[in-house]
Amino acid sequence: MPGKFKKIFSAPVLITLVSGCFVAVAVAGLAIYWFVVPKLPSIESLREVQLQVPLKIYTKDEKLLSEYGEKRRAPLDINQTPKTLINAVLAAEDDRFYEHYGVDPKGLLRAVAYLIRTGEKGPGGSTITMQVARNFFLSRERTYLRKLNEILLSFKIERELTKNEILELYLNKIYLGNRSYGFAAAAQVYYGKTLDEMTAAQIAMIAGLPKAPSAYNPIINPERALQRRNYVLSRMHELGSLADEEYQTALNTPDDSELHGLRVEVDAPYVAEMVRAELYDRLGEDAYTQGYKVYTTVDSRLQNAANNALRKSLLEYEERHGFRGPEANVDLSQISENDESAYRAVLSDYRSVNKLWPALVVNVEDKAVKVYQSRHGYIKIEWDGLKWARPWNGDGKDPGDEPSKATDFLKAGDIIRIVKTKESKGDEPDIWKLAQAPRVEGALVSLSAHDGSILALVGGFDFEKSKFNRVIQAERQPGSNIKPFNYSAALEKGYTAASLINDAPIVFDDPGLESTWRPENYSGKVYGPTRLRNALINSRNLVSIRLLRAIGIPYAIEYLQKFGFRRESLPRDLSLSLGSAAITPLELVTGYAVFANGGYKVEPYFIDRVETADGVVIMRANPLVVCDRCEPDADEGAPPAEQVLLTQTNLSGENLPGDNIIPENTALLVPVNEDPNDPALNVNGESQAISTIRQRTAKRIVPAQNIYIMNSILRDVIKLGTAKGALVLNRGDIAGKTGTTNDQQDAWFSGFNPDVVATAWVGFDEPQTLGNNEFGGRAALPMWIDYMEEALKGLPEPAIETPPGLVTVRIDPESGLLVGAGFPGAQFEIFRADTVPKSLDEEPAVIDLDSGETEPAKATENIPEQIF
Repeated sequence: MPGKFKKIFSAPVLITLVSGCFVAVAVAGLAIYWFVVPKLPSIESLREVQLQVPLKIYTKDEKLLSEYGEKRRAPLDINQTPKTLINAVLAAEDDRFYEHYGVDPKGLLRAVAYLIRTGEKGPGGSTITMQVARNFFLSRERTYLRKLNEILLSFKIERELTKNEILELYLNKIYLGNRSYGFAAAAQVYYGKTLDEMTAAQIAMIAGLPKAPSAYNPIINPERALQRRNYVLSRMHELGSLADEEYQTALNTPDDSELHGLRVEVDAPYVAEMVRAELYDRLGEDAYTQGYKVYTTVDSRLQNAANNALRKSLLEYEERHGFRGPEANVDLSQISENDESAYRAVLSDYRSVNKLWPALVVNVEDKAVKVYQSRHGYIKIEWDGLKWARPWNGDGKDPGDEPSKATDFLKAGDIIRIVKTKESKGDEPDIWKLAQAPRVEGALVSLSAHDGSILALVGGFDFEKSKFNRVIQAERQPGSNIKPFNYSAALEKGYTAASLINDAPIVFDDPGLESTWRPENYSGKVYGPTRLRNALINSRNLVSIRLLRAIGIPYAIEYLQKFGFRRESLPRDLSLSLGSAAITPLELVTGYAVFANGGYKVEPYFIDRVETADGVVIMRANPLVVCDRCEPDADEGAPPAEQVLLTQTNLSGENLPGDNIIPENTALLVPVNEDPNDPALNVNGESQAISTIRQRTAKRIVPAQNIYIMNSILRDVIKLGTAKGALVLNRGDIAGKTGTTNDQQDAWFSGFNPDVVATAWVGFDEPQTLGNNEFGGRAALPMWIDYMEEALKGLPEPAIETPPGLVTVRIDPESGLLVGAGFPGAQFEIFRADTVPKSLDEEPAVIDLDSGETEPAKATENIPEQIF
């Protein structure tokens, strides 16, 4: 060794160097201990970490409606995680995870060697524990201080958490692309499956994502993603977690990933949005991140029925008014014949609209067309699915003549809409039909008559096209749908179903109206003196106007408010008799619920309960419930309303004492505490509920006798009047009323049986005529019929109980007066005992509906005069 090097490496110099290094390391260690370690975050927060889990909304039968939240996450329990996923993640990210103490020296050396050999970052450089530290506590900046913090945090995490706890945090926290956080969410996003449904190849694909969720994303970089998947499979094979045969099978499996939306089980986006808005108002941004589960009152079977009924009704309206033509046309001469990829590219700009699929016409015959649809391939539509396409002559106008051949309205290159009308059975193909996206809109809402819970709600044809919820936001004129409320008001004024009112021309110079008003019946005819029953059955406008004038507008407005109609929405003139108010479908169906349930006012509601991610109920509905036996005149021994309780139960299902009761007038959705782990709920070792919700009893707002008479008339609307189409349901317990506004701008039907009430509406968002003959009985009633056919399926017809104080007598249908048994053409009519009309001639008999006994009729004098 040359002399100068001997001097440099002499013993004193070496001692000085070593001492200096030791001092430097000691100083660095002390610096880290004093300045870095104290600033490290508490690991205890990891034990209590609240993963950002989205809000999920369900039907009352626990089927998923929707999910809201920026991060899609489905938390995993490590003990329920498939072993294949754990093996794949460890093989891809940290195969020595269960051996090291947070930082893996061997892994670091392997990563360096891999970097030197390939020029790329390899496995082993960052352990799973280090990734947990980085993801939960540290920023993404690339500095030596951050790396030092990461290493120190990893040691701290390893000291304070078990390996399984660390791995569970990782499996749930890691970002895997396309808004998915955690592997359970990634399984749904990329494959539309749960983890236990996935193959080894699919699991290896998502296990390869943490390294670079964009670069190895199978949707946007399928080739690189496949290479990464195969690398993960090879590592699993090397480590012995995949046998030779399993490895080869997985390696040869083509990837079938594609973006999957939320696995929605029931289509109810308008309901879901109502829930989202309500939860946001109550909980703020936490509504989207704390994993709340909301169970609505919606019945999945009835919601599906409502969806189908509205869709069918609006498509039938479109067919009645003609084909507007294709949405576009492309030049097929620029595309090779049968080039499906080119066809799909053409259709990619057109989304489906409520199951109306975009399709490209590739060939047109005289009585058929051949189309291509991206999801369903080539489809032939026969003449039965085309012949409706008469030329459209404008909204609300009658269409042109029927076409004679398909070439009259279609040609190759046209982009059209098609709809499946029949699923294939056996060797039979699917049946398809030409369609078009409706311009007309509709709404359907259904309640339980007993407590106001919303059973089904559809706010429009297509939520993506228009998020305007017509059930709760569209204030439209109800037309004749308002008449039953005015007629009920008249009964309370002493009028009867047999009261005569003149159906004759009338002219008003009403100061509340802008000009002279000359109302007419829809038929344009007049019918002379008409009994109230017949006037409502046949929706006679002139009778309704005279009736409102007789009972008084102020009285009618006060009366209608009992049903929930807002005072400011009710006009203070005689047009109120014909439904010129501004009312939403939800307000109407709530009003009709009073007829359905026997006279009680219920409040509509759509949230049954709200649970935390752990299943603890924090809010529960407290609706008004109809309770006949709770009325003051109920049988002796029935509990008074304030003692009827909806009790929580202990874990054994036993009812608890009713202390800590929430006041009866509390809000419809009340906070509750049902956490069995809450110390405040533990008494003598047994979990207790902290509060009992008092059942709120619906108040009677209309006498039972009034309701009984009105319902008998509304049943006759279906049997004899404007809603005879509903006879197809073959039920004797249904009742309702059609409604049509001026120039057929709105078409309605509201109807019910004692259990279910529903309102259907059809119209344009910008009011315009629906067209000739598009009355409520044609445009809206079919929607109601289709829905109620399913809603009432399996429900027996309940016996209609007669309240005390009613009698039935024979009357002369011309005069409405009492007649005897031998009077020709006599009809039976129902009266309150104190409103029996005068006798026409001989002494008639009256039948007490309550007792069934027959006795001589006693005419009363306290009923209004006939109106002429």
